[in-house]
Amino acid sequence: MKDPKRQLVAAAAVLGVVAGACAGYLVQAGREPRLPLLVQPALPQARGPQPEPLTAEQDRKVRNDGDLRELLLEKPGGATTPDWVAPQGWMNLGEYADMSDEPETYYDRLEKQEFLRAAVTGWDTGSHQVEIWLAQFEQLEAPTAPADDSSSSRYWAETDPDVQSRQIPGTGAGRAYVHPEPSAESTALPGVSAEAHAFRGDLSLHIWVYGDDPLPMGTIMDLAERQMERL
Repeated sequence: MKDPKRQLVAAAAVLGVVAGACAGYLVQAGREPRLPLLVQPALPQARGPQPEPLTAEQDRKVRNDGDLRELLLEKPGGATTPDWVAPQGWMNLGEYADMSDEPETYYDRLEKQEFLRAAVTGWDTGSHQVEIWLAQFEQLEAPTAPADDSSSSRYWAETDPDVQSRQIPGTGAGRAYVHPEPSAESTALPGVSAEAHAFRGDLSLHIWVYGDDPLPMGTIMDLAERQMERL
C-alpha cells in the first residue's frame, strides 16, 4: 500500500511545475518582443519616376527584327546600283552560301549557325564599287553565344601577306583590311580591294570595296564605322 503523504507531496510538486510554466508563459507574453517576427508586414515599395521603356530606335532587338534593309547605309547621291546587287535587297541561305568559294560546305556551316536572313546593298560611284552584307542569326540553340560568320572572312583576309589591317572601334574583333595589290584569284572584280568584317549581337557585317586605284584605309574605315553606328 502506497504512503498517502508521499502521494500528496508528489502531486504538489507536479502542480508546482505546471503553475511555474504557466506563470512563465504569462510573463513572456506580457513583454515586448526582442526578436523580429517570422512574418513581417509588407515592406513599403519604392516610389518616384520609373525608367521609360526603350524606343524602337534604342531597342536593338526591335530594330533587328524589323526590316534589316533599313539598317544598311544609303546609296550616296550620284551612285548607281550594279546588276550584281541582290533583287529587293535580300539574300536567302542558298544565295548567301553561293557567294563562297565552297557553297555546299558554307551552306552546311550556315545552317548549323542558325542563319536567318541577309540584307544586302551596293553601289558604283564610278571610281570604286561598294558591297555590304548584313546577315542575321536566330540564336535559338545558343542565345548567349550568337553565331558569327565574320571570323572566317577575317581569316581569309589575313592570308594576304601584304594586307594592311586596323581594328574597327567598338566592335571587339571587328577589323578593316586594305589589299594594296590586286588579287590573283579574283578575275570577276579586277583591281585593288578593301574589306571590313565585324559583328554585333545577332548580326554579322561584311563590306567590300573595289577600285582601280589604291584604296586608302580611311575609305573602308569610314564605311565600317558609319555602318556599325546604324546597328
